[in-house]
Amino acid sequence: MSHSNTAFHDLLKPVSRHEFEALAREHHQGQKLRSATRWDQFLGMALSQVAGRQSLRDIEANLQAQQGKLYHLGGKPIARSTLARVNEKQPYQLYEALFSKLLTRCQSLPGQRRFRFKNPLYSLDASLIDLSIHLFPWARNNADKASVKLHVGLNHERMIPEFVSISDGKQSELIAGRGFDFPRGSIIAFDKGYVDYGWYKSLTEKGVFFVTRLRPNSIYKVLERREFIKGQGVTSDQVIQLSSAHALKRGAPRLRRVGFRCPETGRHYVFLTNNFKLSARTIADIYKDRWQVELFFKAIKQNLKIKAFVGTSRNAILTQLWIALCTYLLLSFARHSARAGWTVQRIMRVLQGNLFEKKTLKELLNPDPPDKTIEPQMRLYL
Repeated sequence: MSHSNTAFHDLLKPVSRHEFEALAREHHQGQKLRSATRWDQFLGMALSQVAGRQSLRDIEANLQAQQGKLYHLGGKPIARSTLARVNEKQPYQLYEALFSKLLTRCQSLPGQRRFRFKNPLYSLDASLIDLSIHLFPWARNNADKASVKLHVGLNHERMIPEFVSISDGKQSELIAGRGFDFPRGSIIAFDKGYVDYGWYKSLTEKGVFFVTRLRPNSIYKVLERREFIKGQGVTSDQVIQLSSAHALKRGAPRLRRVGFRCPETGRHYVFLTNNFKLSARTIADIYKDRWQVELFFKAIKQNLKIKAFVGTSRNAILTQLWIALCTYLLLSFARHSARAGWTVQRIMRVLQGNLFEKKTLKELLNPDPPDKTIEPQMRLYL
């Protein structure tokens, strides 16, 4: 095996160095970098994401310790002062563009369908990332809070964030959601924070389906009562027309109202959709599967470095966030080298202590089973 083929080297293989350098030239500002390159920046920041490094000093020390192995990755250690300056001054758009390149490759990976229908399924949601108002005054939301907001359209088949936008914390989720161009025939699940009757009309005209919750105070007229299979939790299946003055002015289309009582909790839910073909129970299950986007936000906040930042400028924050999202896609690639059922979190735990082991990801994530012919006491001495 080549001495350069470490687990970290294998993790970065989906990143085309040729494409990266082209993007770096396109997204460059100011004089030519002398003491470090954008590739050095990416290696240091990606390493901090996977290895859990909390500060610039910590990143610098870790890079120095692995200097020989970085050489075979085409990089070199970067001083913390240089890394801080590059993070602050060089455009974050490089890593936004790199994310798009990696996303295109991820879309070719085999996925796993949870439903019988072939429509692409997405969950749409947003999550606040809290910041200190004293260190990040540019991100002020109100008198005593600061934050940025991560908007995501999660692809359920591959569990990857296929649509991503990062905004100020005070921006409405709806604005970002309307900006995502979901493919025709896809199904989007989102909560009541995305109520916009004009958007409902636009999605319907584009051939995009949605499943959401009906607000309790909504005014509507029942146009048709549909038959449904009893005993599956479904309590009603109706065709309705939202009839408030606002809904009519915004051109709300005819929609389907599905009532469902959860067998586990006994709670009653009312769903709203523009899909008239799928069964009522499937509509309820689609909304239930929206929980996957909540699990995604939980996973990246617990495992990647998107709550503790190594810079304070807007550019530095966005640089770190986009590199974290690129790292998540790289881990999604790694998941296809691991045993079936392994999560990104589990892969992260294995990688953190073995990044510079001279093993491929496949070897690291698929260890040989223990030799059962050896007595358990003897294994301690092997």
